[in-house]
Formats: sequence, C-alpha cells, structure tokens
Amino acid sequence: MPVDPISLQVFKSKFESVAEEMGVALQRTAYSPNIKERRDFSCAVFDPEGNMVAQAADIPVHLGAMPASVKAALQVFPNALNPGDIVILNDPYQGGSHLPDITMVAPIYSEQDGKRELVGFVANRGHHADVGGMTPGSLPLPTELYQEGTIIPPIKLARRGRLNQEIIQLICRNSRTPEERKGTCSSNAAIKVGEQRMRDVTERYGLPDTLAHMSALLDYSERVTAGDKQNT
Repeated sequence: MPVDPISLQVFKSKFESVAEEMGVALQRTAYSPNIKERRDFSCAVFDPEGNMVAQAADIPVHLGAMPASVKAALQVFPNALNPGDIVILNDPYQGGSHLPDITMVAPIYSEQDGKRELVGFVANRGHHADVGGMTPGSLPLPTELYQEGTIIPPIKLARRGRLNQEIIQLICRNSRTPEERKGTCSSNAAIKVGEQRMRDVTERYGLPDTLAHMSALLDYSERVTAGDKQNT
C-alpha cells in the first residue's frame, strides 16, 4: 500500500502520542519514586514483529534495549499472547538493563467485521526502587547479577485481563518495599492507555493503513540512518 509523506507524518505523530500518553499514565499511577518523581521510565509502540515504530522522549538506555525485551517475550510466547495478556520481565539476558528496570509488554488486537488481527504491541519500562538484592534501594555494587535482586524471565503477569496474583506476591516478597511493587505491578495504567489509544487509531484509519504506515516508518528510519538524504 503506497504511503505519502504527509500521511506518514500524521501516523508518526499518532504513534508517538500513544507512547507519550502512556508515560503520563505511568507517572501518575506509579508508586516508585524513581518513576513518579525522577521520570525514570520509557514507553514505546511496536509492530506485529516486535520492531519499535514510535517512542516517547524518555530514557535512551531503556529505549535501545526494549525491542530485545519485546522480541524475547514473543519467543517465549509465540502466537500465544491474547487480548488482555501482559508479559513482565527484567532479565538483562533478554533485553533488560539492570534488574530494577522492569518491563511490561502487551499485545494490541483489532476486531473488525468479526475478525481479530494483531496490530502490534505496547511496552513500558520503569525503574523500581527495590527488587531485592544485596543492599536496600536499586543501585547496589554487585559482582554478579544475582546480587542485584529478583530476576524475572518473560512470564505472564496477566492472562486475558486477569492479574496473576501469585506472581505479584513473589515479586513483593523479594522486595524491601512490597507495597510499592504491588501498587505499580497491579495498576498497569500505562498498558491500558496504550491498548485503548492504539485501538482508537485502527478504528479510525483501519488496520491495513495502520500496518502500512508502521512499515513505512521503519523504512524511513532505515533510510535516515543510512544517510539517504535524497529519499527522506
């Protein structure tokens, strides 16, 4: 499907606004002071293959690694993420940074004419104040990963909209500030906002146009990175 430069910028702004609004929701509902007061978080939008197509003006070290976390979630749950599912992880060997940076990933589906199709994914990463580890807080001086805190591989925090309270209990039990961890993990406000806003985009413009502009944005970014000024 051909994409013109004007519509490309319209969709670029739409996708970026989704990520920005996710960040507002995350900051307002977070319990961790690192997220609420220091804005140590990032939000982004991804295509069906897990490629990042839009991001808010957040933390570069988060945004550079988040695509690897999203793709790790897709590898663990291939074709097994349903509407309302949320994957949580912080494993540095699966796209994470340090362990206090916890990532949440959720699929976005479009339902039109009785048919459900994958639009893409939304994800956020936030710096939690304490996930266990050798010293209180989130910046110990470890000599190995296990001293940083609780390692979370890609697991489903929610299934079809229902939170897995056992996972939340496990995370909280390994934190010195369990109420903070419980509050932030249970809220998922940023994920919910991202899901709704992406559905709004597909309902307004249709799934084919939405996917076409996601692909076009990736092509555009590749040309810019390669320095192809003539075709940008």
